[in-house]
Order: sequence, then C-alpha cells, then structure tokens
Amino acid sequence: MEIRDLKIDFKDNRGTISDLFYDTNINHVADIRTYKNCIRGNHYHKETTQHIYVYKGYLEYWYRNLNSKEPPKMILVKENQIVSTPPLEVHALKITQLNYFIVFATGQRGGKDYESDTFRVDPIIK
Repeated sequence: MEIRDLKIDFKDNRGTISDLFYDTNINHVADIRTYKNCIRGNHYHKETTQHIYVYKGYLEYWYRNLNSKEPPKMILVKENQIVSTPPLEVHALKITQLNYFIVFATGQRGGKDYESDTFRVDPIIK
C-alpha cells in the first residue's frame, strides 16, 4: 500500500494541472460513487494493481497482506489523495459519507474482465 497527496505540476493565471499518473500503463478507469455507510472490497487481486483517487469525501482504507495473520491496518484517504493497492493485498473500503473516487487499474479490471482477477475473502471489516 502506498498513499500520496496530489501535487500541482503546473500553475499559471488560468489555474493548475496535476498529473494523477505519469508514465504509467493504465488498462482501466472507473468512476465510483458510494452512498454513506457502505463497505466495498473485501477481496484481493493476483495480478492487478489498483490506484484509488478520492475526489470527494474520504474513506477508510483497510488492508493486509494475503498471507498475513495480523489484523488489518487502516489509513484514512482524504480528498486529493491516491492510495495504491499492489497485487496480493487484501483490501476493503469503509465509507461513512457520500464519497466519489476514481479507480485506475493496471491489469484486468473492466468490462467483461471486471471480476476475472478479483478474489473474495472473508470480510476483514464489517
């Protein structure tokens, strides 16, 4: 898991430009809008890397290594932050308020392949 704040890459009198990604192979992009008091995830991917960019609200990102017996850890992902999920990291999102985020994926994660690299686990959070 890696988290980073969005930074301004260019600024002039018209506004700013922030690179969400640079020189990164992205195979799928999805806009996800979640109602309050929901859980998403409780799964892992064998090959897919996932990047979640929160642009409205915040979410609790819970995670642990697939083979770990340790309890999951949590970080709070706020607006204009990106959290990256590597393969074999079990993850779940707890959303307590209306939340909008974009998921960028490297690997199979869209269309007819949406579930092909998704492996459900017993919930790490409820």
